[in-house]
Amino acid sequence: MIKFSRVDFFPKRNELDINLIKNLILDIIVDINFKLNFMIEDISSLELIRDNSVIFTESILSLNHYNQENICLITSKEDVFKFYNDKYSIILVNDINKAYKIISNNLFFHDDDLEFYDEFKNINGSYISNYSEISDNVQIGKNCTIGRGVKISKGSIIKNNVVLKNCIISNNVTICDNTTIGSTGFGFDLKDMGSDNILPQIGIVYIDDNVHIGANCTIDRAKIDITYIGKNSMIDNLVHIAHNVYIGNNACIAAQSGISGSTKIGNNLIVGGQSGFAGHILIGDNVIVAAKSGVTKNINSNSTIAGFPAIDIKEWKKNIIRNKKNGH
Repeated sequence: MIKFSRVDFFPKRNELDINLIKNLILDIIVDINFKLNFMIEDISSLELIRDNSVIFTESILSLNHYNQENICLITSKEDVFKFYNDKYSIILVNDINKAYKIISNNLFFHDDDLEFYDEFKNINGSYISNYSEISDNVQIGKNCTIGRGVKISKGSIIKNNVVLKNCIISNNVTICDNTTIGSTGFGFDLKDMGSDNILPQIGIVYIDDNVHIGANCTIDRAKIDITYIGKNSMIDNLVHIAHNVYIGNNACIAAQSGISGSTKIGNNLIVGGQSGFAGHILIGDNVIVAAKSGVTKNINSNSTIAGFPAIDIKEWKKNIIRNKKNGH
């Protein structure tokens, strides 16, 4: 997991300790057990646990190698609360999404917040944040917006009308016209929808070396950690990659494809045009996806798949022949 400094992108709003967090979510607390009071500096996922942080979890995992004195768990599952009750500071709530929204909004400013601030300078027709870091030999086209915390490394080319925010761009990356990277992930609760209730997305996008991203693409930042595009990957025009997606090295994704949130993909992926991936699935290495496929489940390495729902391409072809014989 690639580490980054969250406050480079999302400035700290308030200093919070455990007792203040308790007061912020008092109306949704069911039970609580504090070992000791400490300052909360960040929010962690289960993949990357940071010191002095809050972790929102609905599952029981081994956390024995983490410092028990400066982590606070928040859950809405009674069995999780009981399991960790003697080990960690933990809060049982009746609405974990509401707890996450309240705490993250009080801890950080983010760009879905009216009070989020940035300062820009106009350089050759593009607006570039004073808080960004851009190598000297980066080419930036006209009418781009480059926001707070963005880092762009040497040899990269940013074409016209590109929006970059909440992202790190590595060496020799090309981003084509009208693409947006670091936009808000689709974080919401079906029981409490609307723009006032968006779950804050306080992660980033990391584009690794030598990646080419086509025109009119959108890559959403992660909820807490990173959305990642691996080295040497080629992304065609009109592709959407959702929050928390991880794509390994040497991916090739054709136009009008979409990858839903929290999908994890290995190396050497090849995707035909107009394909779609469901969220929270695992795709192995060396997978080929035929055009117009719908990938709805985990796929093993070295697979070639097609159709909807996508299955092994040989079986898919047999089904087509079988259906034709039956007059379909």
